[in-house]
Amino acid sequence: MTHLTNLVEFPALGLSFPLNRVAFSIGGINIYWYGVCIAVGMCLALVFAFRHGVEFGVDADAMVDVILIGVVMGILCARLYYVAMAPYNYDSLWEVLAIRDGGLAIYGGIIGGFLFGGLACKWRKVPVLPMFDLAAMGFLIGQGCGRWGNFFNQEAFGCNTTLPWGMYSEGTYNYLLSVQATLAAEGVTVDPTQPIHPTFLYESIWCLVGFVLLASHIKKRRFNGELFLLYIIWYGLGRYWIEGLRTDALMVTSTLRTSQLVALVSVATAVVLLVAGLQRFKGAQLMVPLQVSNLKKLDAAGTYFVVDELPASASHHEFVQATAAMNRRLEEFDLDEAEKVEDNNDNGEAIEEGNVVAEPQQPAEAPETPAPEDEAGE
Repeated sequence: MTHLTNLVEFPALGLSFPLNRVAFSIGGINIYWYGVCIAVGMCLALVFAFRHGVEFGVDADAMVDVILIGVVMGILCARLYYVAMAPYNYDSLWEVLAIRDGGLAIYGGIIGGFLFGGLACKWRKVPVLPMFDLAAMGFLIGQGCGRWGNFFNQEAFGCNTTLPWGMYSEGTYNYLLSVQATLAAEGVTVDPTQPIHPTFLYESIWCLVGFVLLASHIKKRRFNGELFLLYIIWYGLGRYWIEGLRTDALMVTSTLRTSQLVALVSVATAVVLLVAGLQRFKGAQLMVPLQVSNLKKLDAAGTYFVVDELPASASHHEFVQATAAMNRRLEEFDLDEAEKVEDNNDNGEAIEEGNVVAEPQQPAEAPETPAPEDEAGE
């Protein structure tokens, strides 16, 4: 079995080591580090989502279906986005779908993941914007880990640099040599024999720092969707800067980089929506409806069962306890008694308040405003 290896060097740091793209083999099938890094990122994102889902009012069981659909469609869209933008010809459907050698465009994954994840939320009755907030932090974890797959593949790197962490390998040499003339025609000079920017590392650090910042803001958010907008802004700013360093960027035209254009548009849109949201909910405290485990029974109970809420600033322990108590109360709720109350109300009969269920509260009527007297001379 032939394992693809690269001798990776960091000359200024005095580091040099062989890097095998294959992590291990099962039954003669190679499992690449690229896939392992993506899988690790997904697993860590799932752990975070299941741990903190209760603080967003998202039911864990329903979230499984949403995440599964979002992940699968995100990966598919990331590949299709790359294939659509890449200046290569693919000879077969298998080549289009083969991702072991890389070729995933993250913005395609973001668009596909959130689009189809949002549709799955509607199907599974999961609150969309709270789920987007939770998923945004999961994306930062996944991207922070997944970018290391580019390191093992020796791809997605930048132009030459004299910085101490400049990287060199046979992979960087061969690629820069193959595109040297093309880049020169665009006004970019590269030397294949010199170290390059490890842009995968820049993006990994940027995403992980963004995750820490957003995680620290969970209790301070004022409206649903705020963390999602902050993610779009944070990632877009970093991606615009990092994309300018890369030598393998997907291009809209000969001078316009696809990811930079998408980053600019998405950041500008997210900033407008964020400012509008902060203005609208200025001084307000976000109340989070607790997650309901039995939606069918909740629908049957109608207005006779009220879902509890907690402020977003409440602790994780408070959310767990309050959610468990509310769902126990829902399980003990007597639907037959509620139906009797509703039938008697329909017949205009008075019902005494019982131990199990009471009449639903009706909104208080607004007091009538007396008509103003006509002013003299009118």
